[in-house]
Amino acid sequence: MDRTGIFAGDSPFEIARRWLGEAEVSEVNDPNAIALASVDADGLPNVRMVLLKDIEPAAFVFYTNYGSAKGQELDASGKAAFVLHWKSLRRQIRVRGLVTREDGEAADLYYQSRSLTSRLGAWASEQSRPLASRGKLMADVAALGVKFGTNPPRPPFWGGYRVTPLEVEFWADGAYRLHDRFRWSRQAIENEWNIKRLNP
Repeated sequence: MDRTGIFAGDSPFEIARRWLGEAEVSEVNDPNAIALASVDADGLPNVRMVLLKDIEPAAFVFYTNYGSAKGQELDASGKAAFVLHWKSLRRQIRVRGLVTREDGEAADLYYQSRSLTSRLGAWASEQSRPLASRGKLMADVAALGVKFGTNPPRPPFWGGYRVTPLEVEFWADGAYRLHDRFRWSRQAIENEWNIKRLNP
C-alpha cells in the first residue's frame, strides 16, 4: 500500500498528532477545533464545535459540562463522531468511536490549567439551558468568585470525555478532486487496525 509521506505512521494517533502539530503553525484560529456529533434519544443528530484537548496513545479527549445537551447524549449512547478540518493544510481527520468519561486526575489537571474566569464560568453556566440574560450569568460568575476565591474546585458536573475510535479516516486534498483517503478501522477496541485506501 502506498501509504507514505503525510500518511505514514504506525498508529492513527501518531499521524493525528503530527497533522495537528502542523496545523498549529498554519491555521489562523483554533487548530484543535472539532465538529463533534452525537444523537438525541430519538436518533436526531446534533453537531457543535468543541476544542480537542489531548491526543492520548489510544484516544482523543475533550472537556465539557456533563449536564449539557452533548453530555447527556454522549452518556446515553456511549458513541460519538467528530471531524478536524484544516483549510490551511487542505486536510481533515474523521473519527467515529466509543465514549467514556474522564472524571479523574486528568480532568482536575486540565481544569486547574484554565483561567480563573473560565473555571468560575464552568460553575456558573447551566449549559444548554435557557438563560434570562447575560447580566444574570455575569452576576453568577462574580458571586462564585466571592464564594470560591482564586482556587475554585472542579465542578462535579464538569469534566472530560474520551473518544476511543473504531474508525479514523485521514483525507488530503488532491488535484482535480482526486483526493487521498486512508481509513483505519476495527470491529472492537481490542482488535488490530485494518487500513484501506478509499476512493476520493
